[in-house]
Amino acid sequence: MCTLQVGIALSKPLFGPLGVAGATFLRLGFAALLLLALTRPRLRGRSLRDLASAVLLGMASAGMTLLFAGAVDRLPMGTAATIEFLGPLSVALGLSRRLGQLAWALLAGTGVVLLTLLGEGTGGSRLDPVGLGFAFGAAACYAGYILLTNKVGAAFEGFEGLAVSITVGALTLAPFGLGQAWHGLTASSSPASLLLGVAGVALLLPVIPYALEMTALRRMPQRVFSVLVSLEPAVSALAGLLVLGQLLGGAQLLGIACVVAASVGATLTGRRTNA
Repeated sequence: MCTLQVGIALSKPLFGPLGVAGATFLRLGFAALLLLALTRPRLRGRSLRDLASAVLLGMASAGMTLLFAGAVDRLPMGTAATIEFLGPLSVALGLSRRLGQLAWALLAGTGVVLLTLLGEGTGGSRLDPVGLGFAFGAAACYAGYILLTNKVGAAFEGFEGLAVSITVGALTLAPFGLGQAWHGLTASSSPASLLLGVAGVALLLPVIPYALEMTALRRMPQRVFSVLVSLEPAVSALAGLLVLGQLLGGAQLLGIACVVAASVGATLTGRRTNA
């Protein structure tokens, strides 16, 4: 989560010269080339179901990455990440069979609602409705990402499945980002510096965090992962403050606090249940 949110924060300065879609496309493109070179995935002999899961994961990853970048471009990072948490929250609700865990998930949902209705954007203005739409769209893709990452991680050895899915994600974004990226690079006085910056950010997002998440999902249930990842809004708010200087208002902090409290409570409840 720390790597992902710092990567998002460092990506935001690239949105100006390259565009949101252009910067996101280049990030996934660099990540795909790196993962393909390192893993050299073998597709021969794979079942159609395994290949379909990897393709769907790539599409979900592309949607999540692009929509969240669009949300961060228009909303404070903490706000965007908290709304995006609706994705893991929906997975936790769908997989939970215990009333206590459901109550914690509902508390997190209350935080998201509080943040959405009372939160403010830059300069105390109302939250950008397009940015909110992007954040909710990223949440839907995030739910699919969690479910599909577990399947792909089980079907492919190492990070071969991740390499395939990121490649699919880059190809999915090509129609949206290739034109913006080309225009930004040709208009820049230093395209090499832009490409170097994108390559560096690509390691922080998506290579390292996606690899860590796939490893985590191989070792823990999807529901547990979904609950733990609810700490991400707090990490995102901190990254936004330290890297971008984004200050949050009282309603925003209260909404994020609800999400973090729900995460801690659900984690402690889960440990007592397992014990």
